[in-house]
Amino acid sequence: MRVNSTVALTLVLLTLMMGAGLASAIWGYSLGRDSLKGVTQPNTRPINNSDGDENHLRREELVFLKEEDILANVKAQIEGGGVPPADVAPVSP
Repeated sequence: MRVNSTVALTLVLLTLMMGAGLASAIWGYSLGRDSLKGVTQPNTRPINNSDGDENHLRREELVFLKEEDILANVKAQIEGGGVPPADVAPVSP
């Protein structure tokens, strides 16, 4: 039985491509694993690392703004190029 040279070449090239793909996958995995060896997740939240200062632990109340005021400020900035007013009336939720 005679082996067709085209089939043999195709099988050799397919085997080489699969070997090259496997080798590059192993190499990439080992590079990624080595690069992340020293990386760890922090044990605590960064906010807990404050030096006993309680001001960092408290957050200000959430303030909702009126859509009409926002649109008026944007329109004033676009038309006049001025600074928007500093007093903003919050909306209670």
